[in-house]
Amino acid sequence: MSVVAAYLYRDGKRVRDISIDEPSPCGGNPSEFVWIGLLEPTDDELLTLQEKYGLHPLAVEDALKAHQLPKVDVYGDQLFVIARTAHRQGDRIAYGETATFVGRNHIITVRHGSARAHSDLRVHLEASPGLLRLGVDYVLHSILDFIVDGYLPIVEAIEEEVLETEQRAMNASLMKDETSRLFAQRRDVIRFQRIVGPMVEVANKLANLDMPCIDAEAKPYFRDVLDHVRRVENMVGGLRDSLTSVFEVSALLEQQRQGEITRQLAAWAAILAVPTAIAGIYGMNFKYMPELESRWGYPIVIGVIVVICVGLYVQFKRVRWL
Repeated sequence: MSVVAAYLYRDGKRVRDISIDEPSPCGGNPSEFVWIGLLEPTDDELLTLQEKYGLHPLAVEDALKAHQLPKVDVYGDQLFVIARTAHRQGDRIAYGETATFVGRNHIITVRHGSARAHSDLRVHLEASPGLLRLGVDYVLHSILDFIVDGYLPIVEAIEEEVLETEQRAMNASLMKDETSRLFAQRRDVIRFQRIVGPMVEVANKLANLDMPCIDAEAKPYFRDVLDHVRRVENMVGGLRDSLTSVFEVSALLEQQRQGEITRQLAAWAAILAVPTAIAGIYGMNFKYMPELESRWGYPIVIGVIVVICVGLYVQFKRVRWL
């Protein structure tokens, strides 16, 4: 059984457990609603809920597929909301999906691949009956806020890693594995951006449009979610720019290092060219060569080589070629 929790609430308090096989236990009391949470449900379980709570077949089909982008669909007097969850799995970002069916007296969540259960969220809400009494729209807000809050640690962790890599790039050339990791992070950030963008649209619609099951008093709560997800969107955009700048800075610094090495090699080649040329001249088999008959000829030639080499070294050092 994939049912994680299924309870009837009245006036903000849990009344009893329910079964997905029984008809909706809510009567005419507007303070009553059912909250059912499922994890990786079977087709039969969702079809049972479809029959008992009047869920739309297209929404049920989307909840089963679990390969949807975030969206909000309206089916008569019910809402169907899909949100994407995210969590770190090693060095990569893994994604899950939470589909939520919202009616006046029921809220049903279907989770796929999510690493964070709603049990802590449910405990938190049950500890605040005054807020839970507001109904299913507040529960929907809490679920979306819970999902969006899970984005922020991911972005902050990647941001710290990028800053560390940027510092290493300033100090030395990046190794191949570090460059490969940067490319992987950039791909993850681009995919994450494709998730966060639709989540902004979801929060915007719930905060500003007239939707069934969403009372006017709940709009400020969804605006708060909208502010949070926009903040994450801006951070992701900045993170993508930071990754691009790391690549550019790394390439620029590598070019500068190569240019510096090239200048040093050219300077040493110029210095070594002097003794090489002089030694080459005296290596020729000629009879009449300067200073050959002089006792001090050899030391003078060596001295001239040393003076010229030292002069060139000082000059190149002054212009920072060495």
